[in-house]
Amino acid sequence: MFDLNKGLKEKVTNISSALENKYKDIFILDKPQLRNFIEDNVGHISKMDKLGKETLIKYQEQGGIVGVDGSNNKVGGAFPHYIEIYQALAKSTWIKDEQLFKTDIYTPLLPDTSENLLEDQENKSEDNKDKRLATLEVEVAIESIDRFKPFAIMMDGGLIRYNICAYDKWMELKTRCEEEGIILFGVIKDIKTSIIGDIIMEKNKEISMQIYDREILFGILNYGEMILIQENANKKESEGYASIFLRSSLQPTVVGMDIIDSQRKHLIEMANLVFTLTPENSRGVPLWLDIVDQEVKLTDQMTRNLLETHMDRGIYERLFISERAKR
Repeated sequence: MFDLNKGLKEKVTNISSALENKYKDIFILDKPQLRNFIEDNVGHISKMDKLGKETLIKYQEQGGIVGVDGSNNKVGGAFPHYIEIYQALAKSTWIKDEQLFKTDIYTPLLPDTSENLLEDQENKSEDNKDKRLATLEVEVAIESIDRFKPFAIMMDGGLIRYNICAYDKWMELKTRCEEEGIILFGVIKDIKTSIIGDIIMEKNKEISMQIYDREILFGILNYGEMILIQENANKKESEGYASIFLRSSLQPTVVGMDIIDSQRKHLIEMANLVFTLTPENSRGVPLWLDIVDQEVKLTDQMTRNLLETHMDRGIYERLFISERAKR
């Protein structure tokens, strides 16, 4: 055990040195330098405004804000002996006591849901998981239009994900929002883009490793600031989305926001809304999305209880309890 710990310590030290070397050209830039680079090459840095009570009341009177999020969980072992539970929730700030849920369940053991060869199915499992969850979220967002007639729909995550994973339903949602004047945008808690990093690599040929916006922007924006990403810098532009980075809390990290391109004129307005709805001491996510996230979340205990209560015990133990779980 002593040798193992020593080996792990050495590996951690090596990883730390490698990461330090990777980011040395970024970390040596001070905050003013990076801000100037962003202003010149990525987009203008400006301050957001907290929306007043009158504006929030107007939004409520026009149908309120619907938050949409999804969750999934898995019980079982290796393919094909597992079962996956999915659910999505749309919740309105205007009609708070009513929730719209959509659910799905999947196991490769049923012939009508399995696909081709074992190898193919294992390789496709993650893609299928993303498609099922994205489709549920879009479907429940569509239902929320009929039920709540909202002023705006706030999706949890980047909008391009729905374009990729649930194209037909996504186009239905997008078209409905455009036709009915409902603002449609997404808040990205964990940004994975490399917009700024790619431009830095273009300008500095000595940097050859991928650098992501999350680490570049850490502590660079002040509380309440945003970057309106220029059209020529935004990779999502060609997909039909306008984007923004913003620091909506006292945490040094930033979040992202997408809006469909036809509603670009509302981008700053919705950034101000996100800023207004986000507690300053939070992780930067609007409180309403955090509430939806908590109510839709499928915990391990909830998922196990659901299956143990409503599935035949013999089937459950024979098919979905792994050897590891029995230890």
